[in-house]
Amino acid sequence: MLKHFDSLRELEIGMKAETMKLSHLGLDYVVRRSTLAEANQRRPQEFFAKVYASLLERYTPFLADSCSVSCQKAWEKQLYMMDSTTITLFDNILKGVGRHPKSGKKKGGMKVHTIMKYQVGVPMVVELTSAAKHDHYLLKKVHLPQDATLAMDRAYIDYAQFQRLTEEGVCYVTKMKKNLSYKELSSIAYVSRDGLVTHIDKHILFEKEKVRHEARCVELWSNNSRKSVTLLTNNFELSVQELAEIYKRRWAIETLYKQLKQNFPLHFFYGESVNAIQIQTWVVLIANLLCTVLSRMIKRHVSFSQIVTMLRLTLMYYTNFIAFMEDPQKDECAIWAERAKSPPSEPSLFD
Repeated sequence: MLKHFDSLRELEIGMKAETMKLSHLGLDYVVRRSTLAEANQRRPQEFFAKVYASLLERYTPFLADSCSVSCQKAWEKQLYMMDSTTITLFDNILKGVGRHPKSGKKKGGMKVHTIMKYQVGVPMVVELTSAAKHDHYLLKKVHLPQDATLAMDRAYIDYAQFQRLTEEGVCYVTKMKKNLSYKELSSIAYVSRDGLVTHIDKHILFEKEKVRHEARCVELWSNNSRKSVTLLTNNFELSVQELAEIYKRRWAIETLYKQLKQNFPLHFFYGESVNAIQIQTWVVLIANLLCTVLSRMIKRHVSFSQIVTMLRLTLMYYTNFIAFMEDPQKDECAIWAERAKSPPSEPSLFD
């Protein structure tokens, strides 16, 4: 994953180049690409899912304690984000959605459903499905701790699940769709000193078949825009500013997806089976978790992409990576200091 090999053939050649160091990885021989291809088909992806879960359980306390963002408000420590991202595949292996706008060819796709805790910064819950699976698939399965706050986009509108979250003591904040039908119980408009409406706070009721769900609808206007944003929540105590801040924090999970796709190979795969694609996705998540742990251990700010690049360059060398990243010029300064102490060389016959 870190070396960005494009194929199993390149992976095999890379192992041959580091033959003398493979014993330190627990390997006694160079694994052939045929063996790797067979492992992609036979080894279940659940094994890698368990490895990720084990590493997550081990490093979650450290990641939560080393978070660079200070959590001053009560809801910040229990803030979760839910979203999904689609990975386009080279063939119609997993059921995709729609067709290519130019060629008309239908391609498959895999959807990664994710729940991330804001304070931890890595996925806490991951589900891999076909791209045709609806986003609220994960909402039906998730059970968060009491007093948690869940931020999500409007693809997760589901009255029955919203009522279940309310009964479990979980606060949700999402963006409201325009075509929702509801009954307005009360409404208060707030006006600034300039006579402009800043926001409208509504108490509404959703009714669908046997489901009844009371919610709070807040429509916000920006000072620099005539457009409004409508947020939906089951929390009637949080201020309007806090609701807006919670929904803004949801973009942290979008940043995570961008980080995964930019730094790890998810645009090509080492196998053509569903199992091989899911294995590679889990390995990418494991690599992202370990790189995040390393970035939190370094006592100075280093971009995530720089950490991945330096790991790629130093992966097979015996280097104290954390010490090097904290002071990359230390060895160079030591060399120059040693040269400064040494006496000048004697002139030669041709000087």
